[in-house]
Amino acid sequence: MANAKLAPVVALGSAQTLAWASSYYLPAVLATPIASDLGVTTPTVFAAFSVALLVSAALGPHAGRAIDRWGGRFVLAGTNLVFAAGLAALALAQGPWSLFLAWAVLGVGMGSGLYEAAFAALVRLYGTGSRGAITGITLIAGFASTIGWPLSALLESHIGWRGACFAWAALHLVVGMPLNLSLPRAEPAPAAPAPASGAPPPSRQATQRAAVLLAVAFAATWFISTAMAAHLPRLLQASGATLAVAVGVGALIGPAQVAGRLLEFGWLRRVHPMLSARLAALMHPLGAVMLSVFGGPAAAVFAVMHGAGNGILTIAKGTLPLVLFGPAGYGHRQGWLMVPARIAQALAPWLFGILLDRWGARAIWISAAIGLLAFASLLALRPSLPAPLVTPQRSAGRSA
Repeated sequence: MANAKLAPVVALGSAQTLAWASSYYLPAVLATPIASDLGVTTPTVFAAFSVALLVSAALGPHAGRAIDRWGGRFVLAGTNLVFAAGLAALALAQGPWSLFLAWAVLGVGMGSGLYEAAFAALVRLYGTGSRGAITGITLIAGFASTIGWPLSALLESHIGWRGACFAWAALHLVVGMPLNLSLPRAEPAPAAPAPASGAPPPSRQATQRAAVLLAVAFAATWFISTAMAAHLPRLLQASGATLAVAVGVGALIGPAQVAGRLLEFGWLRRVHPMLSARLAALMHPLGAVMLSVFGGPAAAVFAVMHGAGNGILTIAKGTLPLVLFGPAGYGHRQGWLMVPARIAQALAPWLFGILLDRWGARAIWISAAIGLLAFASLLALRPSLPAPLVTPQRSAGRSA
């Protein structure tokens, strides 16, 4: 990674760590005390969280279009205000209606301030040279749960869940916003160049087919990732692991994700991102076969394979649209590509929970089949479109 990109990547990666820790990873620790205090069930809190994911799906394309036009600096800084407002509203919630409203506000921040927006900000700055920078911010933000869960638990034990939400809101204002404002200011978006003389016209059919296949792959992999995040310990117990082993194995997911991203940053950066994505999509199904055949003793192998594959696929969600379609209109297109993934993410804990209740350990075959669907979709994609939608262009940045 070039030295000129290092400071923006560190700033953006740190801001993303805060954004993920205070939104996506918040319910895992605070859902129970929130439910107890407000007099609702814990599933109700997670239902409000699902509403936030649906709101984020609806707003993603609009946030991406704004970043395409103005760059990510002010858009991402604005999301810190939205996150702070949503967290403050959550801290002040008095019942189910105010709970759902607070999470809807947080959904606005999630739809315009998490990975997709960060990827779009980097592509707006660095164009086709963004692959290393995208990997860099996922390496840093890969520790969001490692930092966020203990910090949320510590805050809740000392100042209660409401105080924890207020503390996260303050961090967005005093830490997150300055970090995002430190990003370079993007140059005005250049017009897409006309095709070279004699070049074939862009194939809209090929472009639409590639977009559909990519959206299917993203939705499948996000369904698996969210389902495993919600139900992995119970799945491993159903497969024969003890509770202690299941909890210990679950702790391997985070390091395995970071290891997968380090692999992408090192050896896999020498290959086309399509190849690394295809290999990563196979890792969950292969791990599922190991878990089904060998049961509890293979739990650690399954967790490592799933985590590493998921870590690489997180990067692929940023790099594949770039190499397939080019940098022009990246943010808006990325937003639309992720709409099915966000919906799948919102439904995954509920649907996979039903499968576990009915089928026990055999539910892993459903997630494996969905993983194979992601692999088949990626396999059907060509590494480059026969007639690119736009000619790749370089987008420079300058200091603010």
